[in-house]
Amino acid sequence: MRGALPVLPPHAPGLRIGLFGGSFNPAHDGHRLASLAALKRLQLDRVWWIVTPGNPLKDNSSLPPLAERMKAAAAVARHPRIDITGFEADIDTHFTYDTIAYLKRRCPQVDFVWIMGADNLKGFHRWQRWRDIARLVPIAIIDRPGSTLQAVNARAAVTLARYRIPEEDAGLLASAPLPAWTFLYGPRSPLSSTQIREAAARNGA
Repeated sequence: MRGALPVLPPHAPGLRIGLFGGSFNPAHDGHRLASLAALKRLQLDRVWWIVTPGNPLKDNSSLPPLAERMKAAAAVARHPRIDITGFEADIDTHFTYDTIAYLKRRCPQVDFVWIMGADNLKGFHRWQRWRDIARLVPIAIIDRPGSTLQAVNARAAVTLARYRIPEEDAGLLASAPLPAWTFLYGPRSPLSSTQIREAAARNGA
């Protein structure tokens, strides 16, 4: 119904919820591994996989339908505290700042944390209003193979260096004064959606 609020995954005042956004084209066990690490080390109650209608920094011409990617993501997640949502399509936004701002207005008593891989931190300074994102929500960076050194020396990481929380204090991130971010090291998955798509194309899938 036009004008109705989009349906969001389970939430309640006081919960600590990780927001993991992306195209999920396709979702894979690396996304799941990162989410499980975030749940444990950030002491989160839930993680939402926000399946985006399309990344504004990428070519979306061959992107599978949102419903198809959400269904595949649910099959990969397989965890009672990981939720799949495509609400960005309902609020007609493609930009992370707008998504987070909406959630902060809609759920003002929920402690949200933005989760992203170290590969995304390398280009975070290209995101629309990236400095404002850091002022709006704490950020957790999950280490990725081949991205560690480039990520921690990236423009955004250097700019926000004084706001970095030590990894051993990551459990405090969700309620930390803003800006605040941390970098989580640990087991890393070599999987990437791009490599999976390329392999499927080579095999004629």
